[in-house]
Amino acid sequence: MVVAQVWTLKQHFVGFPKPSDFELKDEQLPEPKHGEVLLEAVFLSVDPYMRFVELRCITHSSLAISEVIQSHNPSFPVGSHVVAMCGWRSHYVCDGTGLTPLLPDWPQDIPLSLALGIIGMPGLTALYGLEEVCQIKKGDTLLVNCAAGAVGSAVGQIAKIKGCTVVGSAGTDAKVAYLKELGFDHAFNYKTVSSLDETLRKAAPNGYDCYFDNVRLATHGDHTCFISGHIYKTVYCPYIHGHVLFKQLRMEGFLVTRWEEKFQEGFQRMMAWVKEGKLTWTEHVTEGFSNMPAAFIGMLRGDNTGKAVVKV
Repeated sequence: MVVAQVWTLKQHFVGFPKPSDFELKDEQLPEPKHGEVLLEAVFLSVDPYMRFVELRCITHSSLAISEVIQSHNPSFPVGSHVVAMCGWRSHYVCDGTGLTPLLPDWPQDIPLSLALGIIGMPGLTALYGLEEVCQIKKGDTLLVNCAAGAVGSAVGQIAKIKGCTVVGSAGTDAKVAYLKELGFDHAFNYKTVSSLDETLRKAAPNGYDCYFDNVRLATHGDHTCFISGHIYKTVYCPYIHGHVLFKQLRMEGFLVTRWEEKFQEGFQRMMAWVKEGKLTWTEHVTEGFSNMPAAFIGMLRGDNTGKAVVKV
């Protein structure tokens, strides 16, 4: 018998989450049956969408990279690694449904944690959001909000690979400096600029062909909304209907799972760009399963640059 540690919510958040909202419990797991595997978490993800779905996401719907430590399923041998919706738990028994194996021959010099970041759902959100939804082309100008996060930083880099001009918005001067290191053409701190309108116009005098926002307009962290067309301050205006109509803009939200059948192809492309040095990454790693709530709260405060993960 394996005893798993499991984080749950003692109470729903009132205002901003606080440590006392969470409780760590022990849960005795059954022995894996025929077709089942026992997983042990290696890295766990904390993401903005968890703030909005609270109880279910923390106990069930949080991504983790896990190692198979017992197996009665030939598709998932002992010692292999998978990405799974395990929730905030140290161990998990499942029948293999919903498990995504890591790419075969994962390079030893590339952290496994990237399967939760740039070679994972955030990376694919950026890739397919740009290619399938925004349909970007060489010469386009993009504005990326929350650009120093896991999705935003990937969006900017992929857009540069494809020959676009990229402007990024972030909330600290350090994050602005990070965006410039990534190759963003322009970056600004939206909290300190004297005029957002002037800043946007100066960065792109001819307007923006695409606005990519993966947090503010999103229902969940892996949903993305964008506005396509020549735009300025309309992208930050809460009442944009008139602008959408008269400037003939298009606004769309999506779930990255729309392209689930293409995930392996997407992972391979992202891995190739990482190997070639065309995609770089930064991770905010919190050590210890006991620090899951602290990592989650810190991520919501914007403490992280790049993907926020917890190393078990």
